[in-house]
Amino acid sequence: MLDTLSQTALSSANLLAYYRYICEQPFTVVDVETTGIGVDRSRVIEVSVLRASIRDGFQEQVTYLINPQVPIPPQIACLTGIYQSMVDGAPAAAEVWRECLPMLQQGILTAHNLPFDYAFLQAEYDRLGILFVLPPEQKFCTLALARLLLPELRSRSLPALVQHFNFDVGRSHRAEADTLACWMLAKQLLAEIRNMDDEALLDMFAQQWINATAAAALLGCSESEVSSLMKRSRASSSSRSRSGTSRYRRGDIESLL
Repeated sequence: MLDTLSQTALSSANLLAYYRYICEQPFTVVDVETTGIGVDRSRVIEVSVLRASIRDGFQEQVTYLINPQVPIPPQIACLTGIYQSMVDGAPAAAEVWRECLPMLQQGILTAHNLPFDYAFLQAEYDRLGILFVLPPEQKFCTLALARLLLPELRSRSLPALVQHFNFDVGRSHRAEADTLACWMLAKQLLAEIRNMDDEALLDMFAQQWINATAAAALLGCSESEVSSLMKRSRASSSSRSRSGTSRYRRGDIESLL
């Protein structure tokens, strides 16, 4: 999947080709609210699906509350504003997911932190005996693009980006608002991709901070070898993330290829 890590591990030239391609495609933007973070023991309680394209703009959006047939934990209800009483009379999961399937199979599936939403989609369809698998070129993570184009921001969470760009979308952690915010973010960032020439974009990509895991994947070596290579090279630009792990400029890593 072209998720946050695997997109980071692509070369800048391949990233450029990927995002140039993405700009011209129709998008199916999705967001799910869930009872927890583990797909094996959590269920979706709300989903929103939005169709749009850079050329034609917003086209349609549908949003459903879903009866998960499991209790909603208090902390989830507090975070999302979705309470048990709101979903007890909502449609069953099977009904909603069969209704959403044709839309989800069209265009480029897009989400902010796509691996999270995609994993829940797969788990929900698996419970129905439906295989939901999309090829890498049919998936787009706006978190990965935000990390590439906005390296200076302290946080690239969706609520932080809504505040940064002053998007008027309503309450975060509700599927309809978050799906709309994701589309607005995609449109904002992809406009930069479309309006900049290749050289300027590659210069921008070179400034991205990537962690040792992504650097190792990019170079095809171990993380310890990355550290050794960086120490021996003239490219000395590195830092520590808030978690204490090493980070390197994409351009410095690619200079070692």
